[in-house]
Amino acid sequence: MKKRILLATVIAGFFIGSAGAQDCKSNEDLKQKLSIFSEYAKARNYNEAYPVWKEVYTACPTLHFAVFAYGERILQDKVKNSTGGQKTQFIKDLNQLYTDYNKAFPAKLSATEMRIRQALLLFDENAGSEQEIYDLLNKAFTEDRANFKNEKALYLYFSELVSLHGKGQKELQEVFDAYDNVSEKIQDEKNELSTVINQYLAAEEAGTISEKDKKTLEATRKRVDNYETIGESIDAKLGQLADCENLIPLYTKNFEANKNNEEWLRRAAGKMSDKDCTKDPLFVKIVTSLHSVAPSANSAYYLGVMSDKSGNTSKAIQYYNEAVNLETDNFKKSKLLIRIATKHSKGQAVAYAQKALTYNPSNSDAYRIMAHAYASSANECGSTSFEKRAVYWLAAQVARKGGLESLAARYDALAPSKVDVFESGMAGKSLSLKCWIGQSITVPRL
Repeated sequence: MKKRILLATVIAGFFIGSAGAQDCKSNEDLKQKLSIFSEYAKARNYNEAYPVWKEVYTACPTLHFAVFAYGERILQDKVKNSTGGQKTQFIKDLNQLYTDYNKAFPAKLSATEMRIRQALLLFDENAGSEQEIYDLLNKAFTEDRANFKNEKALYLYFSELVSLHGKGQKELQEVFDAYDNVSEKIQDEKNELSTVINQYLAAEEAGTISEKDKKTLEATRKRVDNYETIGESIDAKLGQLADCENLIPLYTKNFEANKNNEEWLRRAAGKMSDKDCTKDPLFVKIVTSLHSVAPSANSAYYLGVMSDKSGNTSKAIQYYNEAVNLETDNFKKSKLLIRIATKHSKGQAVAYAQKALTYNPSNSDAYRIMAHAYASSANECGSTSFEKRAVYWLAAQVARKGGLESLAARYDALAPSKVDVFESGMAGKSLSLKCWIGQSITVPRL
């Protein structure tokens, strides 16, 4: 009898709750207030919007997703323009809004995006600990890596982990694993963006690209530039943690347990190669095991690195070419050629970078290597100061072609100034760049 009464009570409660939810969604007064605060929010009149929004949010948060979309803007404004305890409360309210948003409209705000926004809020407002922020981002990244696309959050995820390691709360191996995962994610995103960019290159070269497509191309290149910057920042953050003094003891300790683990061997070989730890006998053991477990383009490449280090250049080139031939994926083939390019300088580096572009025409790394090679020769290509510094125009031009605007701006700043161009009388004229570059540029009319 008691069970029947309890069941009847639960069922009644369910229908009452459902009826309440249904009643609030059909409430004309709330619908009108939804319209009112929406108009205020659109006009950025957040102070007038707040009390009306708050009433609707409290009474019927599921009335419409606009309750959350505009509510986020309203609370962000409150956080920005308040202080002390009031600010702290608004931060808590915004943090809770993200949780509620995801529960009510998961298709509009996924769990991954919810955690990213919460983590960025806590970081930007200095309202959460490193551990809290890392936990949010780690959960988002590990559970839904494919949809973790926020550049700033990617950097923050790794940065907080490094800080926790510095306090003795995270192992060095965790830092290395996260570095590899984040680096691979950045490369994946750049590959996706390259696919988009490649669709528009022919029209851009021919001058037939539409304004709409031009804007898409510019926006996509901007995102590539952002990922480039994030990648550089992550490398800098890793810093001396990944030097040979740390890598060799750690990998020596873990080698036996991982000598048949392809991913571990591949990553360890990669890190030791990147940090020039290839003279250590451990590198030979790792590469030999990798080539035994899974002969591939990667293992052939590392055998090339070993041959390079031993002074056997012809053998190294043989392995490098084998590595390129073994790779079947064009994006990976292009990336492999970039890795080979980094082992060389100037003319050889440019040659490999140009070859990389044949497999991925928008590989930003190739343009970065070429631009750097040209810029590094500024003092040796030309007989006058003007001619030597003019090389920076070529470097900037190449960087800009790869969508690397921030790098191009740095080179532009090193090129001849407006006064220099005026005094030279070369504005609009062709200038031949001597030495190995063997190209001509048109002096800009500054």
